[in-house]
Amino acid sequence: MVAKTALLDIVAGTNRGLLATETQKKAILAAIATLEDFNPTPRPLEASHLLNGDWRLIYTTSKALLNLDCFPFSQLGQVYQSIRVETNSVYNIAEIYGLPYLEGLVSVAAKFTPVSERRVQVNFKRFVIGLQRLINYQYPAKFIQEIESGTKFTAFDSLINNDQQQGWLDITYIDNDLRIGRGNEGSVFVLSKS
Repeated sequence: MVAKTALLDIVAGTNRGLLATETQKKAILAAIATLEDFNPTPRPLEASHLLNGDWRLIYTTSKALLNLDCFPFSQLGQVYQSIRVETNSVYNIAEIYGLPYLEGLVSVAAKFTPVSERRVQVNFKRFVIGLQRLINYQYPAKFIQEIESGTKFTAFDSLINNDQQQGWLDITYIDNDLRIGRGNEGSVFVLSKS
């Protein structure tokens, strides 16, 4: 599909949005809107086989994510979102790199509730931030297994017990290997299937 290729070409040199110029941002938003018009899956929440799995962030306008690159002596590495449809769970994992042996990790675990054919309400449940070595982080799937088994990490590991830590996400495009979402804070997310 030409629109999909055009979007992937535009985001390729932006380092997930960190290096995007204003001109690129406008072109990316236009390409996203064009692709959304041709969404092959108009009811994405009914296509659990597409939604389920591990996704890698390739572009976002989310200030919360992009600001993770602002810590001194560090830079944002890969960002993953893993969706487990069978348990209505979502796991966001951001790898942070910088000084040797001080690689970090920021992760949020949440539950989602479908509220329409393309919108989910997201309630954040657990927040983990720490050094990859102390957490024994190797890759997202193993880390998620440990979260699901109830492992308490040697890190800032906190349960979130209030309903104020929530938001929503519209899935505006999904196919076998690309997903686009729009969040309640006006952010867009473009992810590829890992």
